[in-house]
Amino acid sequence: MVEELIADLMAETATLGTLVLNLDRGKWDIATPSPGWTIRDQLTHLAYFDEALRHALVDPKGFAPLREEVLADVDAYVAGVARTHRHLTGPQVLAWLHRARSDLVVEARTHAPRERVPWFGPDMSVASALTSRIMETWAHGQDVFDALGARRRPTDRLRHIAFLGHRAMRHSFAAHGLPVPETDVRVELEAPTGTTWTFGPADAPDIVWGTAEDFCLVVTQRRHVADTSLTAVGMVATKWLTIAQAYAGPPGAGRRAGQFPT
Repeated sequence: MVEELIADLMAETATLGTLVLNLDRGKWDIATPSPGWTIRDQLTHLAYFDEALRHALVDPKGFAPLREEVLADVDAYVAGVARTHRHLTGPQVLAWLHRARSDLVVEARTHAPRERVPWFGPDMSVASALTSRIMETWAHGQDVFDALGARRRPTDRLRHIAFLGHRAMRHSFAAHGLPVPETDVRVELEAPTGTTWTFGPADAPDIVWGTAEDFCLVVTQRRHVADTSLTAVGMVATKWLTIAQAYAGPPGAGRRAGQFPT
């Protein structure tokens, strides 16, 4: 399992790295759809938190002070990470990401898939931690693709993100201070290769269906649901798609309707 996750993580890394490899110096300062974030900031974020995850794997007890510092104000800490690394050139940031990711992968291979690792939220298994890095790479990579006006070909690696998105359904409500639904939601998605992926019980009262890419864009808050072809039936499913987030932490602003018309 770990090797499969690592292979998909490195494939996502290569997709993003190829996109920015030959960027002109000034383009690293292009604003992305995430307010206040440049292309440089997106890759800095990935590199920094790859190093943080490796720290958590190597020294779980020593990771605790960093966890407390981040959780005291997640948004401020994340903004500080971007701000303090803006002196780096684009090639330096890309090299940092490749180095941090390689070091993370080497360390992850020494741990069992179900071993618990602390993070900025509930502890996770090593497998879940790697899956989350795939999700983060794809989501922040989407901002870079959007900033450059580029189109990314969807792959079946989206299944990792769709899985996290569905699993985090109840957390999405809790993060917004809303009552957590007692019922589950059925999700049926058309995969890039044409097969169908399903999540949740077949007899769930609410259902979401559409393409895997659209679902992943919504649960990573890279698209407003109105700018996708997703269909929801039921009050829980309909509300969920307006607040969905596949990641831990406070809710983000997401994207506004009409920002990326279908």
